[in-house]
Amino acid sequence: MTSRGTLLVVEDDDEMRAYLEEELRERGYVVHSAAGGPEALERAASVALDVVITDLMMPEMRGSDVLAELHARDRDVPIVIITAFGSIDTAVETIKAGAYHYLAKPFRIEQLLATVEGALREKRLKEELRRLRDDFEEKRFTIVAHSPGMKKILDLIQRAAAAGTPVLLTGESGTGKELLARALHSQSPRRAGPFLAVNCSAIPENLLESQLFGHRRGAFTDAREDRRGLFQEATGGTILLDEIGDMPQSLQGKLLRVLQEKEVHPIGAPAPVPVDVRIVAATNRDLETLVADGRFRNDLYYRLNVITIRVPALRERSEDLVPLVAHFLEKHGRRLGRSGCTLSPEAMEVLRRHHWPGNVRELENAIERALVLGRDDVLWIDDLPETFRVRSAGAPHLDGQPMPLSEVEREYILRTLRAVHGNKAAAARLLGVDRKTLYRKLEATREDRPPGSHRAPLADTIDGPSSS
Repeated sequence: MTSRGTLLVVEDDDEMRAYLEEELRERGYVVHSAAGGPEALERAASVALDVVITDLMMPEMRGSDVLAELHARDRDVPIVIITAFGSIDTAVETIKAGAYHYLAKPFRIEQLLATVEGALREKRLKEELRRLRDDFEEKRFTIVAHSPGMKKILDLIQRAAAAGTPVLLTGESGTGKELLARALHSQSPRRAGPFLAVNCSAIPENLLESQLFGHRRGAFTDAREDRRGLFQEATGGTILLDEIGDMPQSLQGKLLRVLQEKEVHPIGAPAPVPVDVRIVAATNRDLETLVADGRFRNDLYYRLNVITIRVPALRERSEDLVPLVAHFLEKHGRRLGRSGCTLSPEAMEVLRRHHWPGNVRELENAIERALVLGRDDVLWIDDLPETFRVRSAGAPHLDGQPMPLSEVEREYILRTLRAVHGNKAAAARLLGVDRKTLYRKLEATREDRPPGSHRAPLADTIDGPSSS
């Protein structure tokens, strides 16, 4: 018979404890019991419990103290208080302190059973929601790493996560520095604490100081109440200072104090406030150059530059392109109701040839756009952003081999036609010629074919011999 749950009954009255044990076991529960608070805490340390039922008034240790101790170990264990009528006010206080429910003695066993079932349902719902949330977070922050460079970075992240040492993430915009900072946080002992990210270049200097360090009421005109800064809000967790290279010099000294003294000084406060937070910084700028130019403090740079991780640009990690495309197709396809979509070989080839100035962020945006605008289960070049389509129709790669001018023109027209799925009117517009000129060039390929050539003329390649 499958157990309905594991319960702990804490009751100093021997007859009452034996009665509850018997009734609950008959209903299919695994029941452990204790005659007082100390024994209950000892049992709870060795058994995974689903619900605790405890008397409130006991000689050695009150039920409210048992509640506090157990919740310090596991906040999610529901605790049901049973009490005599005269102590109901006290029982209500325990509800405010976190007890699931209370029952006044004497009670019917059906009342207790209904309460236990309700507590079990709530506990299982919390567990399911936590599992779904964890699954969502895991998928949301998936890092695709098939290339050797990215695998090395993930290894560095894993090793750096265990310490509280500052980490500096460098690399171009869109390479995924914030994603790596979140991965660092999620693998660290601070994972249960908050993760806060602030863009140092997006907030005006006068507001950034208040955002980071906080202020006291009356410190300046609009300071109508005390405000905790982000360093205090992130206590026990991690703060990401994105675009650290753009932090005003007037604030760099205050940040140095946080790193050195582990404290912040809110604007208008009489004294500093201690903080416990790990600092991760990110930048797409060359901090050494900024230091040399006198725009970034060298002492702050060396404080941040304990563990530096350079995130490669997408064009430097070609092995990750196809897995990233698959990841974004699945991620956005599921959200948009377009699961199962794929890219045409031509579209994939366009992505392979792209220079990716916007890196992974640019790729994700391109795939999302294609899923939104595409009509088929296969996404075509036309579904990609305009910049991709124009570049795909550009001059062909010659791979270092000399080609006759007529062959270069032929390949150029052929690529343009393929990019627009054989639409000659669209190809003519892209090529900057009228349709008659394009038709003449298509016909010329028939006449200019070398004797014995096996390459089909353009007109046959795109539309077949009889198309116009």
